[in-house]
Amino acid sequence: MSELIASVVHFIAQNAVWTFPIMFVTAFAESFAFVSLIFPGLAIIIAAGLLVPSGAVPLLPLLAGTILGSIAGDAVSWWLGRNYGHVLAARWPFSGNPRLLARGEALFRRFGSVSVFIGRFLGPFRAIIPVVAGMMHLPARQFWTANIASALVWAPAIILPGSAVALLWKKFDPEMLWLYVTGGVVIAVLLIAAAVFVVRQTRTLVIASDAK
Repeated sequence: MSELIASVVHFIAQNAVWTFPIMFVTAFAESFAFVSLIFPGLAIIIAAGLLVPSGAVPLLPLLAGTILGSIAGDAVSWWLGRNYGHVLAARWPFSGNPRLLARGEALFRRFGSVSVFIGRFLGPFRAIIPVVAGMMHLPARQFWTANIASALVWAPAIILPGSAVALLWKKFDPEMLWLYVTGGVVIAVLLIAAAVFVVRQTRTLVIASDAK
């Protein structure tokens, strides 16, 4: 796997014009139920993000490819679950790991359409929840809203932190160590606060949905 990651990232670094299509395919595979479990898509995306500060990998094609690819991967998974759910349940990877599908169903029953958003950030569920949402006949409008919103948040969340760290390392100055530490603490606090806010908002949405 490490050789595959290194070769893909090296190719992008040497052929920047291919950044968008390669990241689209990579993010699609990472979000597609029947490929994500054996394909290191997330690692490739993060590794590519580390090369942004050096100029080897352009940021906008990287983000655009990752966002659109992840949206497409979830969409195909949802469509397959909606139309062939009764068949997929007896196929790999669900046949070999029935708990995976059961846990995905439990998450969906608890959070409804919000689970499509949440699942994007939960590794084992990233490619499973869209299939489950399709099996549960989640309406298209609700699915697409959660699908697009989660992709717009997920892609920058996994790319930008690595790029920022790489940039800081590139310009590291020992005399400014205190500033780096302070900045890191502030960023960590903001991320924790944002996570708490998202969790609370998610709970509010779930309670409101249950009330209806």
